[in-house]
Amino acid sequence: MRIAKNDIPVRIDVPGATARQVKDFGDATGYGKIGGEYFSLAVGTDLAPLLKGLQDDLCQSPHWGYIIEGKLTVGFADGHNETVVAGDLFYWPPGHTVKADEDTEVILFSPEHEHSQVINHILEKVQ
Repeated sequence: MRIAKNDIPVRIDVPGATARQVKDFGDATGYGKIGGEYFSLAVGTDLAPLLKGLQDDLCQSPHWGYIIEGKLTVGFADGHNETVVAGDLFYWPPGHTVKADEDTEVILFSPEHEHSQVINHILEKVQ
């Protein structure tokens, strides 16, 4: 799921301040501590080979985040792809992979336990 900044409904719009809110943007039920993450991905970076060996060969951690700059293509377990670009808020459920279409800076919020397992798996692959 993704949404561009200008598509997020405005809830407050007063001189000097605008607050936008999208409701029901993912579900964190059952997850413990959340980690805040900042990723820099160079154009062409494809996580798919690094996820081989995980369930369905996909990242099994959900993520909520924001694309600061760049462009990513996210592939999901059901076969569809989604493009997220600078200025987009997003939610990715478990069962996805990511490829950088441009140099990208992204902020993620992820369940610590689940995403640590994925990161540890990737570290084993790159060593």
